[in-house]
Amino acid sequence: MKTDIEIKIEAMDILIKSLGNVEAERFVALVQRDKFDYTNWRENLPEEETIEELSRKAMEYRNNTE
Repeated sequence: MKTDIEIKIEAMDILIKSLGNVEAERFVALVQRDKFDYTNWRENLPEEETIEELSRKAMEYRNNTE
C-alpha cells in the first residue's frame, strides 16, 4: 500500500504531465476552494466524455451560476 505522500506525489506528477505546471496548480486550488464532493462528482461523469467537453460544460455551469 502506498503512503499518503506517495499518492500525492504520483497524483501531482500525473496532473502536471496531463495539464502542465500552471494548470495542475490551478486544478488543485479549485478543488480545495470549491465546496463540493469531488469523489461523488467524478463518479457521476460520463466515461465517454472528453476533457474538452467536460471543460466546456464546467465553464457553462460557472457562467450560469455567477
